[in-house]
Amino acid sequence: MQRRRQALSEINVTPFVDVMLVLLIIFMVTAPLLQQGIDIKLPQAKGKELSPTERVIITIKKDGKMYIDKSLTDINMLKTNLASMPNRDVFLKADKDVPYGVVVEVMGELREIGIERLGIITEPRVRLQ
Repeated sequence: MQRRRQALSEINVTPFVDVMLVLLIIFMVTAPLLQQGIDIKLPQAKGKELSPTERVIITIKKDGKMYIDKSLTDINMLKTNLASMPNRDVFLKADKDVPYGVVVEVMGELREIGIERLGIITEPRVRLQ
């Protein structure tokens, strides 16, 4: 008498779980590396986070390079680049090691263009309690 073998109808999920955990670890490690931007050290201050509205961000790096959003510019091109963008919020993001005179010069140029409302971006101060 022969015994008939029954088909195994259970699915082994262990390899599936292993693969998913490996993928999760890979995505967790690579996600912070995907953020692109201009590397500067912002000063810390108290305040609320900005809402993601339509705005222009002017960034001044430690070495004096200036960017409008993410495109390189200089103080002379600032007027021509921002003159075509009226009625937008402008925020200034300067490295904490940039000389104060450079920041004031940029703020003066913005006033001359006609931008009255200017925000300054800082990092939130971390409180250890």
